[in-house]
Amino acid sequence: MNYRHSFHAGNSADVVKHSLLIALVRALQLKDGALTLIDTHAGCGLYDLHGDQAQRTGEAMQGVMRAFADADPLLDDYRAAVRAVNGAGNEGAGNEGAGPLLYPGSPRILAQLLRPQDALIINEKHPEDAYALRGAMRGTPAAVHERDAYEFWLAMLPTRTPRGLVVVDPPYEQTDERARITKTLAAAQRKWAHGVTVIWYPLKDRSAHVHWKEKLRRLGIAKLLNVEHWLYDADQPGIYNGAGLFIVNPPYAFTQGLPPMLDALREALAPEGHRGTLKAEWLS
Repeated sequence: MNYRHSFHAGNSADVVKHSLLIALVRALQLKDGALTLIDTHAGCGLYDLHGDQAQRTGEAMQGVMRAFADADPLLDDYRAAVRAVNGAGNEGAGNEGAGPLLYPGSPRILAQLLRPQDALIINEKHPEDAYALRGAMRGTPAAVHERDAYEFWLAMLPTRTPRGLVVVDPPYEQTDERARITKTLAAAQRKWAHGVTVIWYPLKDRSAHVHWKEKLRRLGIAKLLNVEHWLYDADQPGIYNGAGLFIVNPPYAFTQGLPPMLDALREALAPEGHRGTLKAEWLS
């Protein structure tokens, strides 16, 4: 499955991923100790929702635009993060009923969350995207790399600070992407067993995903949480059906606040005529 992010920016998967990422980092920041935030597949960093690629799919209409039309205060932090990249010249979000013109990728959202003691290290292998990423991150303290994501992931571990978070958000262009994630996660756990890792994935074929989930379960990770969002009440063959996250070592404050957040996201993002499911389960 090819999932180049510029075609899907601001879709329902982004709303869930970025809402939970904000909550996760804030839960980690309840302790004063420094954090190192690492993004292995950073993409372009900032996306034009009125650009050709985003307009070609129109997926933002079922994602960020729904979140902006929703009034649940549990989504306020997410909406604030999107508004932060929409200045006076891009303030579509400031008009009643309108949505944002620009959408922040994970590295721009992580940069907003940094405290003075925290560090942000991001990576993008594709040269054109890496060039765009450097422009998008100008003015932030992010260190930008242009390397193989899986080599970069392991090279950054253990982090220089006692605590850290790794975000793994690949485009799933390669047929062996899931196998590489599984292998690299196993190696990362040997180097950095106490670290927090977030792995995003799209959902298309339920049976293939169940098989991958079982392989991850066999790694024996003590705290492995799976958050899964199925958009439709029954699988829609051959199309994108939703997305999920594997979260290694989520902090207690995050997991305690998760149920109402998932309910709010499911309600905001349910397609017309569908209730959908958005739930979390431990794979440990």
